[in-house]
Amino acid sequence: MLTVYSNDHQLHRGGLELSGGELVPCFECPERADLVLAAVHDAGLGDIVEPRDFGLDPLLRVHDARFLQFLQEAWDLWSAAGRSGSALAYSWAIRDMQAQEPEHVDGKLGYFSFDATSPIGSGTWRAAKTSANTALSGAAALLDGDACVFSLCRPPGHHAARDYFGGYCYLNNVAIAAQYLRDQRAAKVAILDVDYHHGNGTQSIFYDRDDVLFVSIHGDPDQEFPFFLGRRSETGSGAGRGYNVNLPLRWHSSSQEWFAALDQATAIVADFAPDYLLVSLGVDTYIEDPISKFRLLHEDYLIMGAKIAALGLPMQFVLEGGYAVGDIGVNVANVLRAASRDSAQR
Repeated sequence: MLTVYSNDHQLHRGGLELSGGELVPCFECPERADLVLAAVHDAGLGDIVEPRDFGLDPLLRVHDARFLQFLQEAWDLWSAAGRSGSALAYSWAIRDMQAQEPEHVDGKLGYFSFDATSPIGSGTWRAAKTSANTALSGAAALLDGDACVFSLCRPPGHHAARDYFGGYCYLNNVAIAAQYLRDQRAAKVAILDVDYHHGNGTQSIFYDRDDVLFVSIHGDPDQEFPFFLGRRSETGSGAGRGYNVNLPLRWHSSSQEWFAALDQATAIVADFAPDYLLVSLGVDTYIEDPISKFRLLHEDYLIMGAKIAALGLPMQFVLEGGYAVGDIGVNVANVLRAASRDSAQR
């Protein structure tokens, strides 16, 4: 298995986020990626390489140009306004308000984001762009013939939509990789999202398309962030009807319930018969995760990796969430160890 990783992720340290009515240190922190890297190395899963720079064109295939421009200039605008600390929105357009980009940076932050968990610092743009390049480099490796690739992305990406960020995500890494595969020679791409939280951004980007299947297992939006997308009734629109599949589960769902959903998800992927499978790999389904409420154990991630690998598809794992920092490396490495072993045997 090839792993793609860059130290650039360390340039992004969010500082504080709003959680439970308090400003608290961000659960999404650089130590997450550092510990995953160490676990991958210790497991001897294969080569670890730096990403290459693909420029802005692949990002523009997924994200709005004005949105990308804002991400690039946000820190400078924040600093020019005399602010210290990380840039964080506090006001958002809702219902009958006008969704029009304001002039002041505070308004721009609210216009281009959907929550108060995703601060921007001086290194956020570079870290996010490198994270996208990490996903793109993994996709390029698939095109070159690798059967199983891991893109150790940070910041994560699946909450970022075409023109807004949130949920710790600034650029949608897995969507950028999927679009890149389509723009090369892939006829069909499937995205399987196993993160605890619904990948609202990925759903939004591909919702009206039949060439990219999106299947997600996640916390029920009646109970869980991001709350406003992720229901079973959301099945796609236009040409995309039937190609968006949500499998929400209630709080405290057991591993048996979770794996029943995974079996349903993999059957749907198999029927779609994609050229490539991309997995939004969040391990915040772990029983000890501080902001999630599923009950998976260390050994369950070995089963997860084996079940996904049993599809027999060229596959790329793209790191998303997982906030039990001390255990994130073990859980990610277990998925990858099982997936790479089963892939090699096929």
